[in-house]
Amino acid sequence: MNYQVTEVQFDFEDEENLPPSQLQQSKIVEETIGQIWEADDEEDLVEEITCATGYCIKSLNYVHVLK
Repeated sequence: MNYQVTEVQFDFEDEENLPPSQLQQSKIVEETIGQIWEADDEEDLVEEITCATGYCIKSLNYVHVLK
Protein backbone atom coordinates (compact mmCIF):
# COMPACT_ATOMS: atom_id res chain seq x y z
CA MET A 1 0.00 0.00 0.00
CA ASN A 2 1.04 3.59 -0.51
CA TYR A 3 0.86 6.21 2.22
CA GLN A 4 1.36 9.96 2.16
CA VAL A 5 2.51 11.45 5.45
CA THR A 6 0.52 14.53 6.45
CA GLU A 7 2.00 15.09 9.90
CA VAL A 8 4.90 13.60 11.82
CA GLN A 9 6.61 14.19 15.14
CA PHE A 10 10.01 12.60 15.73
CA ASP A 11 11.78 11.77 18.96
CA PHE A 12 14.93 13.83 18.47
CA GLU A 13 15.96 13.35 22.12
CA ASP A 14 17.93 10.14 21.56
CA GLU A 15 20.00 9.46 24.66
CA GLU A 16 22.90 8.02 22.64
CA ASN A 17 23.39 10.99 20.32
CA LEU A 18 23.20 14.75 20.49
CA PRO A 19 19.93 16.03 19.03
CA PRO A 20 20.15 17.61 15.57
CA SER A 21 19.91 21.38 15.29
CA GLN A 22 16.49 23.00 14.83
CA LEU A 23 17.32 23.53 11.15
CA GLN A 24 18.20 19.85 10.71
CA GLN A 25 15.05 18.79 12.56
CA SER A 26 12.90 20.99 10.33
CA LYS A 27 14.55 19.58 7.22
CA ILE A 28 13.92 15.97 8.32
CA VAL A 29 10.26 16.74 9.01
CA GLU A 30 9.84 18.63 5.70
CA GLU A 31 11.41 15.76 3.73
CA THR A 32 9.06 13.25 5.37
CA ILE A 33 5.77 15.15 5.03
CA GLY A 34 4.17 14.85 1.62
CA GLN A 35 6.38 11.99 0.52
CA ILE A 36 4.72 8.80 -0.69
CA TRP A 37 5.87 5.77 1.29
CA GLU A 38 5.29 2.15 0.34
CA ALA A 39 4.54 -0.12 3.29
CA ASP A 40 2.45 -3.16 4.18
CA ASP A 41 0.62 -1.49 7.08
CA GLU A 42 0.96 1.30 9.65
CA GLU A 43 3.58 -0.58 11.68
CA ASP A 44 5.67 -1.14 8.56
CA LEU A 45 5.23 2.54 7.60
CA VAL A 46 6.64 3.63 10.96
CA GLU A 47 9.57 1.24 10.50
CA GLU A 48 10.25 2.51 6.96
CA ILE A 49 10.32 6.14 8.09
CA THR A 50 12.42 5.35 11.16
CA CYS A 51 14.99 3.50 9.04
CA ALA A 52 15.09 6.27 6.42
CA THR A 53 15.47 9.14 8.90
CA GLY A 54 17.30 7.45 11.77
CA TYR A 55 14.80 8.75 14.34
CA CYS A 56 11.88 7.12 16.14
CA ILE A 57 8.41 8.51 15.61
CA LYS A 58 6.31 9.94 18.44
CA SER A 59 3.19 10.53 16.33
CA LEU A 60 2.20 10.08 12.72
CA ASN A 61 -0.76 11.02 10.52
CA TYR A 62 -1.12 9.86 6.95
CA VAL A 63 -3.56 9.19 4.15
CA HIS A 64 -3.80 6.14 1.92
CA VAL A 65 -2.85 6.86 -1.68
CA LEU A 66 -4.76 4.90 -4.26
CA LYS A 67 -2.99 3.93 -7.45
